[in-house]
Order: sequence, then C-alpha cells, then structure tokens
Amino acid sequence: MITTLQITPLEHSSGIGARVTLPSYTSDPSKLNEKDFTTLSEALHRHLVVVIPGQKNLQPSSQYHLTARFDPSVTIDGATSANYGHGKEFRHEKSVLKKDGKSVPHQPQVQILGQGSFENHEGLESVDLTHPVHSSFHKDVLSEERVAAGETRFYRWHIDSALYGLSPPLCTTLLGIHVPKHTTKQRILYEDTGEELEVVQGATAFASGATAFKLLSSEDQKLALGTTVIYAPHPYIFISPASATSDGLTMVSEDKECSMEELPPWEESKVKKLPLVWTNLVTGEHHLQAHGCCVWKLQRDDGTVLELLAAREELHRLMRPAISPSKIYTHAWEEGDLAIFFNRGVWHSVTGQFSEGERRLMHQCNIASGSDPSCLKI
Repeated sequence: MITTLQITPLEHSSGIGARVTLPSYTSDPSKLNEKDFTTLSEALHRHLVVVIPGQKNLQPSSQYHLTARFDPSVTIDGATSANYGHGKEFRHEKSVLKKDGKSVPHQPQVQILGQGSFENHEGLESVDLTHPVHSSFHKDVLSEERVAAGETRFYRWHIDSALYGLSPPLCTTLLGIHVPKHTTKQRILYEDTGEELEVVQGATAFASGATAFKLLSSEDQKLALGTTVIYAPHPYIFISPASATSDGLTMVSEDKECSMEELPPWEESKVKKLPLVWTNLVTGEHHLQAHGCCVWKLQRDDGTVLELLAAREELHRLMRPAISPSKIYTHAWEEGDLAIFFNRGVWHSVTGQFSEGERRLMHQCNIASGSDPSCLKI
C-alpha cells in the first residue's frame, strides 16, 4: 500500500518529465493532503511536466480545483477564478484559436479539445472537435505525399496565456479521455539541420525554458535578462492573417497582420509586457519564456526597441537550439493520462495529424494568474 505520493523522474535526454503515483487514500489528485500536494507542486517546478495515469474519469470540477490549487493567487470563488483560458479571444471569429476547443458548460474553465464528433458529453448534445494541423497555420506546408509517408510538424510552440489583460497561468492540466489505441509513428524533419524526430501520432512536445537559457552564450544570457517581451494587442487576432514558420516557433513577416485599426477596441494598459527570462522559485533557475508567434516588440534595458520583424528574428535565434531533438520531450498519450505542465517553465506544441474517422477527446484547464511573472525577473 502506497501511503504517500510517489514521484518517478523519466529517463529522458531532455531532463523533462516525471510520473506520479497517487497515495492509496485517494484516486482524485485534487483531494491530496497538504503534504502530498506540496510534493506534487515541487515536482512540477523541478520536472516541468508531471503525468498522473489512470485519470480517465476525473471530473471537470476536480480538474479545475486541482489546477487552481497550484497558484495561491487564484481564488476559487472570487473574480480571479473566472479568468480562464483565453476568454473572449478564444471564441472571437478572427482568432487563430477559434477552432481549438469548446467549454464544458457546467465548468467553463475546462476546455474540450480533440478530434472528431462526440455525443452527450458533459451536457453537450454533440461536440465536433478539430485537431490543429500545421497546414492551417504554416506558410509552407508539407505535400500530401510527405504527409502520407508519415511526416508531420510542430504546430505552434507556445506558452498558454491570453497575453492581453490577463497574466499567464502558472500551470496547465491536460487530460486524455479518449485516445486512439494504435501507436502510429510520425516524423518531424528539421529543415535547417536535416535531423529527424520520431513521435507517436498526436504527441504533445515540450521544451524547457531553463535549457533554452543555459544554451545561450554568456553574452546572450545577459542580453536576455535585460529584455522585455511586448505582445501585440489581442495577439491571436493580430496574427490571424499571417502564417507561421515551418518549425512553429514564430510567424513569417509579410505585413499580413491586422492593423491596429482592424483589431477590436484595445487599451494600452492591457498590453502585456513580460520579462523574457522568468525565475523558477523552487529551483532558482532562469527560464527563457516567450510566445514567439505573438511577439510584437522586444525592449532592451537600455531603451533599444526591436520592432516586429527584428523581434521575431531575435526570438527565433534564441529559442531554436532548445527544440533540437535531444532537448525536447514528446508525450505519447495513453487513455487516462493527466499531464500537468509548468506553464512558466516550458513551452509546448501540438504535433501530428489524424486520419479520417480517428477520434480523440481531451480536457484542458488553465487559469489566469492573479500575479504577474514580471515579479519573477532578476
């Protein structure tokens, strides 16, 4: 009988990931006692992604309460708890996120993601889901022949955040409820180096912001520590007419973005200006954390400002080494996996595509923090 929470680090070259075994007193991770939850929270900060298997029947209310518990600034019954996901940005007709999910009616902080049609799920008579695929977002897409041969792409490397008005969530929980049982393999080709990475179909890829920072030269580390990332107003609408680079790290600059006049009304005070480097309060490590697709400008401590094109090129230069094959962890989903990832310490990306008739059902929850990571800048 296991009486306390057990953490087993994954043996992976990226250093990312751990498997969690729940204690015998509960099968619901939201009901962990304070000691075991503290162990879980510290493991999240150290391993960046922790996976609890066997959670297929976890209720949306439990997933919400567990997610909120990691961040003391989130109040369950207060106004902060309503600040989930991407709010109105998620549903806006021009947003690049508009097809990415639906809300659970009785627990709207939990989003329903996946592929295919499902009936009578969580109060919804029917729900049609679309797995994000690179062909809908990248400038240059793989040919049908290459896709048929098993090639795929990183869809979009990102941190989960509205990046306008609301502060980035501390963590995200992602639950695999219905997962295809086959283990089809797909390949990601790194076009700049010729390297290849084999992934299980639909795997979620994770890159460590701490690794990204360590891979920088001492000069670039100093530069990064003195850099602020300024995100575009309504960033997911701003970038919607544009297309991404083939590695999913940022956008191709072709002057296709929405103009400021074309955006919904916005306020300067809600534009997010976040440090490029955040500090892990458990490990003390620096993490290079940015959403390269949504960047608008970079501002240096000396007042220098890199505008859109230059800002994208600079972030791509700094971030690219951390997504090399040996540096990333790709989670091959099994039914019932509950993955919890430290949204202030890793970036992640959807991968793969599904064939006609294949279905996948997932629940995702992240809650905007009541604190701003600018306080984590050193």
